[in-house]
Amino acid sequence: MLHSELIPAVEPNSRRLLIMLHGLGDSLEGFRWLPAALRLPAMNYLLVNAPDDYYGGYSWFDLNQPAPGVERSRKMLFALLEDVAARGFPPELITLCGFSQGCLMTLEVGLSYPHKLAGLIGISGWVLDPEKLIRELPPAGRQQRVLMTHGTQDPLIPIAKVRLQIPILQAAGISVTWQEFAKDHTIAGAAEISVIREFIRAGYPPAH
Repeated sequence: MLHSELIPAVEPNSRRLLIMLHGLGDSLEGFRWLPAALRLPAMNYLLVNAPDDYYGGYSWFDLNQPAPGVERSRKMLFALLEDVAARGFPPELITLCGFSQGCLMTLEVGLSYPHKLAGLIGISGWVLDPEKLIRELPPAGRQQRVLMTHGTQDPLIPIAKVRLQIPILQAAGISVTWQEFAKDHTIAGAAEISVIREFIRAGYPPAH
């Protein structure tokens, strides 16, 4: 079972949930700032630690041999989604968001999950094997809303590699919004947060 921490919404009784997956060597502690930055009072947040220890933080998979770890972590995140659904957060009210390795896991999980989610957000990451992901796409996979953001100056995951993956996903019928920022391997402050916030809002029905 993955270690996670729930930060409840400001608005009582809200069932909206954003699950945040960190990058390599980070932990859930690295995203405690996110609720205050996004300013979405109806949103609950679940910050999650990856399963493997990595130099004081955690890792979702081994960079040198990613496939086994990706598959293992995907199954663990499927179980997490089932668990939060049993706790009253249905899939259609869940936004899955990840940074770097967490971005890869967000896309792996969200596009192979059998139920439509409110949205998938991948920041500064990539897809392990777009063709394989598309071959195994369930019907719900083509209904998912996806936002991918990346830095034009990213030294760790060069943007050119990821740019080539976007049209492959789009050609398969996946709704991917691609946004580039003049940043390195990070989140580009208020400008990027604003794009993320509006994408999240669009995934939920208007409040009554």
